[in-house]
Amino acid sequence: MIDINDVSKWYGQFRVLDGCTTVVQKGEVVVVCGPSGSGKSTLIKTINGLEDFQQGSITVDGVSVGHSKTNLTSLRARVGMVFQHFELFPHMSILQNLTLAQIKVLRRSRDEADVKAQTLLDRVGLKSHAHKFPGQMSGGQQQRVAIARALSMDPMAMLFDEPTSALDPEMINEVLDVMTELAQEGMTMVCVTHEMGFARKVADRVLFMDGGVIVEDCVKDNFFDAPRSDRARDFLAKVLH
Repeated sequence: MIDINDVSKWYGQFRVLDGCTTVVQKGEVVVVCGPSGSGKSTLIKTINGLEDFQQGSITVDGVSVGHSKTNLTSLRARVGMVFQHFELFPHMSILQNLTLAQIKVLRRSRDEADVKAQTLLDRVGLKSHAHKFPGQMSGGQQQRVAIARALSMDPMAMLFDEPTSALDPEMINEVLDVMTELAQEGMTMVCVTHEMGFARKVADRVLFMDGGVIVEDCVKDNFFDAPRSDRARDFLAKVLH
């Protein structure tokens, strides 16, 4: 479904991605991990065109991301994205946050969008919060709203960019529980995260990055039980308790 082939990206003279190649199959959950500054977030943002790249190719369900004629708005509607800092519209109610893109991009009627939004808020345990504003909710609740908003577009895949890193510890599990449920339902997911417990439980495959390079790309048991590289072994020694 997602084919990343020899992708490289520079910021000036700095090469943030260096020859990255991997394939994400439909229904697969891939966790991207590695030290800060290793290119993880940049890599997943190239998948839906939020970051451009100078070399290589990316196709999503047969659509070439880097092609000049590709409609990136349409692509992003089909590839949900959940960010570190929620990115909700603070002046809109939770319900309005979930219906805006449905109406503007998918051309759903307001009634249809409202029903979809209410169903998804119920799914993430927030149906009673529909008329609140983001500032009235905890970080964990806002992130669950962000997931529901992405799902409201009926995506074929979901990208998560460190979705729990801005949360207080007691709020992390409420977000990971929603992500785990999505994975168990067969959603195609690419997740940048430092939550190794989540990776061990849910991931089919792990990409370990360092210095813009995919150092390891393997099934999760091989990564956690027998990492091939010294860099991955050092990383795991620091993050596993």
